[in-house]
Amino acid sequence: MLLPKFGSGEGAGSMAKIHPTALVETTEIGDTTNVWAMVHVMKGVRIGNGCNIGDHAFLETGAVVGNNVTIKNQVLIWEGIIIEDDVFVGPRVTFTNDRYPRSPRMSPASTRYQSKDNWLERTIVRRGCAIGAGAIICPGIELGAFSVVAAGSVVTKNVPPFRLVMGNPARPASDVCVCGQPLRGVWQDAKCEKCGQTGCERQVFYSATISAATAIETSSTINQHEIQTSV
Repeated sequence: MLLPKFGSGEGAGSMAKIHPTALVETTEIGDTTNVWAMVHVMKGVRIGNGCNIGDHAFLETGAVVGNNVTIKNQVLIWEGIIIEDDVFVGPRVTFTNDRYPRSPRMSPASTRYQSKDNWLERTIVRRGCAIGAGAIICPGIELGAFSVVAAGSVVTKNVPPFRLVMGNPARPASDVCVCGQPLRGVWQDAKCEKCGQTGCERQVFYSATISAATAIETSSTINQHEIQTSV
């Protein structure tokens, strides 16, 4: 993900378009990003250029959003969620970051929540992924580049690149093209009947995407041993 040099928010010279009813506390928001009505973006969230964030979305401190990302209405993005460039997040998609949640204010659980190492899990949404309306993304997983999560799915495991998953729990349905259309075969070989992209062309495109990606620096704790195997 290539994050830009950020502007400084609505009050300090950023070109971002922020609706007057939105509460944007971060200073790290890219120019040409649109933030619409009743959105709440907390301090410390990083948002790239060219994004569109729909009404009533919530982004918690520690979330990272790349460039050209579409976040539709009522999406919930918590600390530890990293969204790379060109991702689509459909309306009412819910991310999670705690596999075994309890109220931190409950006495038996309070000790656990004194350190984020004990509970916070990172989720990564790779470039070009699309997540359908109402999907729930469980914590500590990775959604591969250009994968598709069908509307209403509950994703509990990693999703490979170019894979379409659906259901509860989400299971593989087919591979998909860069353009989003299902393929008759595996993505490395099948020619897309809609856009005409061949498997070879898709592999070259994917390799270039991976080569161009930069490491993402984050303060979020990674509980790598709890990341689930691929579906």
